[in-house]
Amino acid sequence: MTTMTDSSVREFKMPDVGEGLTEAEILKWYVQPGDTVTDGQVVCEVETAKAAVELPIPYDGVVRELHFAEGTTVDVGTSIIAVAVGDGAAAAAEPVQEAVAEEPKPEGRQPVLVGYGVSTSSTKRRPRKGAEAPAAAQTPAAAIQAELNGHGQAAPAAPAAPAAPVTGDRPLAKPPVRKLAKDLGVDLATVVPSGPDGIITREDVHAAVSAPEPARAAAPRSEPAAPAPSPSAPSSYDTTRETRVPVKGVRKATAAAMVGSAFTAPHVTEFVTVDVTRTMKLVEELKQDKEYTGLRVNPLLLIAKALLVAIRRNPDVNASWDEAAQEIVVKHYVNLGIAAATPRGLIVPNIKDAHAQTLPQLAGSLGELVSTAREGKTSPAAMQGGTVTITNVGVFGVDTGTPILNPGESAILAVGAIKLQPWVHKGKVKPRQVTTLALSFDHRLVDGELGSKVLADVAAVLEQPKRLISWA
Repeated sequence: MTTMTDSSVREFKMPDVGEGLTEAEILKWYVQPGDTVTDGQVVCEVETAKAAVELPIPYDGVVRELHFAEGTTVDVGTSIIAVAVGDGAAAAAEPVQEAVAEEPKPEGRQPVLVGYGVSTSSTKRRPRKGAEAPAAAQTPAAAIQAELNGHGQAAPAAPAAPAAPVTGDRPLAKPPVRKLAKDLGVDLATVVPSGPDGIITREDVHAAVSAPEPARAAAPRSEPAAPAPSPSAPSSYDTTRETRVPVKGVRKATAAAMVGSAFTAPHVTEFVTVDVTRTMKLVEELKQDKEYTGLRVNPLLLIAKALLVAIRRNPDVNASWDEAAQEIVVKHYVNLGIAAATPRGLIVPNIKDAHAQTLPQLAGSLGELVSTAREGKTSPAAMQGGTVTITNVGVFGVDTGTPILNPGESAILAVGAIKLQPWVHKGKVKPRQVTTLALSFDHRLVDGELGSKVLADVAAVLEQPKRLISWA
């Protein structure tokens, strides 16, 4: 029988791949136990609240264990895969039943991915339940959770069954759960834990919110509290007549962001209907121009350029609200967001420094942005730092709408369908290409006059595209 030492096993933890995100769902594993991996090899694909991301392993070795199945949502900092390295790699390549799995011990600083650093810890593991059982039968995630408990503080021995913390002891919960409890106003000392080794989970916190206060106080300390049933989520339903879709990943983040934006920024929306016949003719001319060969040339290109011109003429619209400092931050650059519908939900990647791009460069950037979004390969960085956004609802045949601001941005322009309509042109009613634009803006930053000027400028450029030259 072959035995591997703890020092030969490396635990790869879920990194923070999205600038502060606390969890990610494992979409697909590309390796299995026994597979050889090399430094930089992609081992799995995960979906955060912002995008799907491939994770490379940061060392060479042999996969010893996958701690979570596909479809599992894992907190940042939790080990997801164990890899045998060095002298242990050969042993790990042998059949699993011939190896004795040992609990990995904390090591020195390990190489990790974006935004998640690991430092040496003096944390001691709590005694394991069922000491007579083989180590391979234990759940590695429980040990990792113990390491993360209390920001690295040593935790007391686990009780035989989940129980409420004894008065005076710090409740066991990971940092994301503590933040959730703080946001919801829940005292962790009153929450009955149901997680491994008495750790409080997200579900425990939500159950504490939905349960009446007296019931939580009187809950037995030796038994986990049963989550209060939700009237809107029946335990059973007719699957032939209803389908329930879990809200997670990009859709969950979008929902939270839109609610936060709608109830934080005072929205105002203005509309204008404009004759864009000349713009449509210019689009057709540009498609024949050799300089635009291979580039995506469509009405959105000229609409984006028109908005950039309007922002240059009215720079105060390109701003954000700093609540902490009670200041308006005027941006001297434009990161132009383009709302894109993808299989995973609505995302808003942005073109960095779009204000400095020529029309051919902007066409190239738009084409790359759309292609990347359709392939589901948009990176979290591509969705950070937007200043204003365009959403093209016209592609769905919709005339207009009242768009909600992307959080942290000052304005969003909705473009309706471009249709042939009767229009008074040079004193006569003629069929013209007409569309309706809607501009929503944050009224803390943009007053009615400024918002109206920006929308009017966009309309003026689309009505007379030669203003792209005269206003440049």
